[in-house]
Amino acid sequence: MTLSFVGAAIAAISLALVIIARVQLGKSFAVTPMAKDLVTHGLYSCLQHPMYVFVDFTVCGIALAARRWYVWLPLAILLPLQMRNARAERKLLHEKFGERYETYRRMTWF
Repeated sequence: MTLSFVGAAIAAISLALVIIARVQLGKSFAVTPMAKDLVTHGLYSCLQHPMYVFVDFTVCGIALAARRWYVWLPLAILLPLQMRNARAERKLLHEKFGERYETYRRMTWF
């Protein structure tokens, strides 16, 4: 029961952080990688990809709460897609913002 509670708490907090990251991204949000603007405030001041990170934590929290092994399977799909998108985003942002983006990258995690 404790593991289920911890998982539910992780999922709830992470989902709230996904929503915050999405709001902070504003008009720069796109389903496919685009370089509309370089968002460097809020969660983006520490993490380059907070939506990816917190979606993963949300899935992990749900899996812990559900206590079923197969609930972890979405991560096997999400992680490679997120890594591919992150590479594409890095390339686009570097092309559009150059040294400004590289400075941002050096100051943030993942």
